[in-house]
Order: sequence, then structure tokens, then C-alpha cells
Amino acid sequence: MSTELKQLAPKRVVIGADKHAILAEMLRTARPDLEVRGNVVANISLADLEWGDTYFGFRRPRVSSMGNIRWVHSTGAGVDPWLYPTEIPNDILLTRSSESFGPMIAEWALSRALAFTQQVVPLAESQKQQKWAPREIEMLSGTKAVVVGIGDVGVHCARLFRALGCSVIGVSRSGKSADSVFDNVVPVAQVAQAVQGADWLILMLPLTAETRHVINRDVLQNCKNAILINAGRGAVVDESAIPEALDSGWLRGAALDVFETEPLPATSPLWLDKRVIVSPHISGITTTKGAISGFLECLNDFENGRSSRWVVDRSRQY
Repeated sequence: MSTELKQLAPKRVVIGADKHAILAEMLRTARPDLEVRGNVVANISLADLEWGDTYFGFRRPRVSSMGNIRWVHSTGAGVDPWLYPTEIPNDILLTRSSESFGPMIAEWALSRALAFTQQVVPLAESQKQQKWAPREIEMLSGTKAVVVGIGDVGVHCARLFRALGCSVIGVSRSGKSADSVFDNVVPVAQVAQAVQGADWLILMLPLTAETRHVINRDVLQNCKNAILINAGRGAVVDESAIPEALDSGWLRGAALDVFETEPLPATSPLWLDKRVIVSPHISGITTTKGAISGFLECLNDFENGRSSRWVVDRSRQY
């Protein structure tokens, strides 16, 4: 095994990213022994992948095959672009970023919750109209948050909501968590019961075959006047059910950073719904430093004949 891992150590790295020039320079500085070429992912060609042995980027290039690539390092925490709609071949090792997106995404989620309780959007609209519009302001303290997906990101989110006086229920694959921040943790099979009485339904799930549409119409129907906050993946929610949920009072609002189709199509009713806050998948952005650091950590492991903790478990899809 150690010999096989050492053979993964790259000689030619292809970077597919918007900031490919910066990333390439950082990688060359750290490892001048490597040959590196890069481009925006839309311009990565089959010739590039036949030249390289390692690919570094968040999304799969739009080509017919991965050429001679033996190792793909995803610069995101979620690796669904490499598994859907078609999984890359099993003989290609897949690793993911070591960067913790928990603090950043947790702040995004908390800011959206406060935007609703503090009525930031309607107050901004009143200001545009030069209208003095007093209103009652709610508090987060005393409300109930259900966090679905309690890995690194979900735990960071739970800590912030808990610090402001919320009770926090966790929902996980196993129904367990080693972190004491949760008042209770239930298995995902019980999510429809867990959402009853929730003020905040917060989704921090990766996209897998098991999590696709795990929040569906039946689950949303069990909500009553909740706010949906999604920074996991768009397809963990049946997006078509959100307008009905809003109109039926199952949800009273939604803050969405991820969508089933990105960019969100102009025809989506979510754009113009005043109960919805849309953001363009910015809740947890990979930093260039974090991207390079994660790649170098995996590379160091492989060169020393060790597996890496950032190797994706294909059976679990994360």
C-alpha cells in the first residue's frame, strides 16, 4: 500500500480554477520540483489532462475523460461535482480540502437568522421609501434550531446559535454526536419528527445518494412557521416544494445559498419572493492558502507512503 501511495505523488499538476495563476505560483514556490499548468475550469482541455497526472480544482472539466489523471484533489469540502451526475473512475484517488469552512458558514447562517429576527430586509425597503415604519423585533434567545448535518460546519453553526440562547437539536446519519453543544441528536430517519416546533431548519449536509431531497414536501409539511436556512447543497431540498411551503405557512421564510441548479435560473420564483434571501453560493469560500495547504498535506502523506485523512470514502460519498 505504501508503494502504491508513493506512486500517486505527482510530477505534473493541472489546476482548474478562477484563481489558477495565483494557485500555480503558490504551488511552484512551495514545490519547485513540480510541473504546473492551469486555466479556468471551462478551458481545461483533454490535452491538459493527458499531460498531467494530478488535477487540482473544485469542478470536473467539461471533457470526455480524465486523461492520465490518477489523483484528483477537490478544493471544496463537498465533492459532489466529482460524483454527480457521473462518478469519476474508481482508479482515480479523490481527496478533499482540509480547510475548515465551519466558522465562515456558521457566521453566514447566523447573519441570515438575525436578518429575519431584526427584519433587516423590510426595514431596508422602508428606508428606500423614506418611510418611518416601527415594528416589533424578535430575539433568537428562546427559539429552537434543528441542524441537519452535524459535521464540522454543523457543530460550528450549533455553537453560535446556542451562544445566543437557542436550543439546538442535531440530526445526523448515526443519530449521535460527541459534541455536547446539542440538546439532543436524532438519526436522519427521524427528521420529519425533529422539525416539529422548530423555528430554524438549518441544513449543512453534503450531497449524497442518501441526502438528495431528504428535505422533501412531507418533511416541510411538518414545519410550522419555520425559517429554512440552507448552506449545504441545493439538492438536499426538493426546491420545487419551497414556494408551496412558504404559501402554506410551513415556512415563513428561507435563506438559501445553494440551489439545485447554479446559477439560480432567472425563471425561479425564489428570486422575487420577498420571504426569501438568496445568495450566490458564497457562505463558505475556499481560500487560496487553504487550498494549497490541503493539497500539500495530502501530498506529504502520499510521499511518505501514508494514506490521508482527506481521502474521500466513496461508499459514503464524502
